[in-house]
Amino acid sequence: MTQLKVATWEERYADAVVALWNGSAVRDGYKELTPETFAEIFTANRYFDPACTYVLLDEGGVRGFACGCTGDDLPLGETAGYVTCIVLAEGFAADANRATLLEALETRFRALGKRQSDVLFFNPMRLPWYIPGTPGHEHNNAPGVPADSELYRFLLSEGYTDRARQCAMYRPLNDFVIPADIRAKEDNAAEAGYTVELFDPRRHTGLAEMLAGLANPAWEREIAACAADGVPVVIAAAPGGQAAGFAGPVVRQDNGRGYFAGIGVHPDHEGRGLGSILFFKLCEALRDVGADYMSLFTGSNNPALRIYEKAGFNTVRQFAIMRKELTQ
Repeated sequence: MTQLKVATWEERYADAVVALWNGSAVRDGYKELTPETFAEIFTANRYFDPACTYVLLDEGGVRGFACGCTGDDLPLGETAGYVTCIVLAEGFAADANRATLLEALETRFRALGKRQSDVLFFNPMRLPWYIPGTPGHEHNNAPGVPADSELYRFLLSEGYTDRARQCAMYRPLNDFVIPADIRAKEDNAAEAGYTVELFDPRRHTGLAEMLAGLANPAWEREIAACAADGVPVVIAAAPGGQAAGFAGPVVRQDNGRGYFAGIGVHPDHEGRGLGSILFFKLCEALRDVGADYMSLFTGSNNPALRIYEKAGFNTVRQFAIMRKELTQ
């Protein structure tokens, strides 16, 4: 049997890795890649590190690919390295080969002073995947390792712990209608002086303060940028027009997906049903701009799960958030 060896990344491997991905990762539900989308996700990413990217080689070519990333400015980045993927060609998908690539990643993390190895949704290298049972509908990010995959089983055997589950949820929007009880909640909120509508800088104030109060830097950056650029965002406004919460933005992606960054209600305005109203109004707005479907992920213990289920979303796949403490 030909000896397999690990090599760090060189650009000359790119075409072979794309072919490997399209022959192996696609069987696990991931979207196929082109040279351009491979570069966009991996090599052109500002967190790409050639010394943390590996290929498994024999005389026949590339038989495996593994990539991780680090960055002190990432969430948990001062202590954690992120495992992005481990992909093996058919006929080479043995645990011994997975272990070889995983050890290379962990060794790089240790060399950079990281104390843990994580698989989680903060990873900036976003891997798109197809939603099962749909006509090619896709989600833009895998928020962990698929809980039904061989990689998940292998990581458990290598000392990674299953720390949480992310539920990937999906709903077609062609038949979406806001139900009567949500309309009643909206009426009750209106009696207290609240409105839920698209953000209008001429009538609404305090968006930055509301976002800061949610303590989510990603939302703070993205929603503020959308509002500044005129991209529609659904907001809840308190009496006087002060922003109290948001959902959005309202964006139909080229693949027909209704984009979803999140929903949030400022703590000063909780308990009025605004979160439910915001989400249902967002679904309506996305339907109205021609989005064919929505997909999102949320923690299995997140109270928002009930809002999504009430809106007709179903869990289509679960992803595991995993961690291993690294000994130096």
